[in-house]
Amino acid sequence: MKTLSYTKLNEKEVNNVIASLQQLLADFQVYYTNLRGFHWNIKGHAFFILHSKFEEIYNDAAEKIDEIAERILMLGGTPYNKFSDYLKIAKVKEVDGVYTADASLHVVLETLSHLISEERKILSLASNVKDEVTVALMSDYLKEQEKMVWMLTAYTYK
Repeated sequence: MKTLSYTKLNEKEVNNVIASLQQLLADFQVYYTNLRGFHWNIKGHAFFILHSKFEEIYNDAAEKIDEIAERILMLGGTPYNKFSDYLKIAKVKEVDGVYTADASLHVVLETLSHLISEERKILSLASNVKDEVTVALMSDYLKEQEKMVWMLTAYTYK
């Protein structure tokens, strides 16, 4: 018997949620990889602060990647697991050659803005099909990410 038989969610209704979570999973995978690059390659006066901060952020992204993939499975989907698949559907783009605090933080803030927008869409989709677990997950992500945006914006204030 399928998980949805026990959780009483409608398989057809959650298909749009699954598709949106697949997109979010792909975006987070590319974001994670970008963050690793920033962590490794950051240079300049902010090195000590940002090297540690990027590690903290990519560890958080890795946890979210796992949660998103598991949620897709709980809803009856199969999460993509190849980077080639992620690159085909991700709206977050790979970056290279970013070594400065300003440039890397700009990419992080732009990516967070995109993720927040996508999570709000998923929250709405999930709410419409009474998928309260996905709603709660997206709500938790939004709370954390809005705080991160505020903190990074304060850090980059000139």
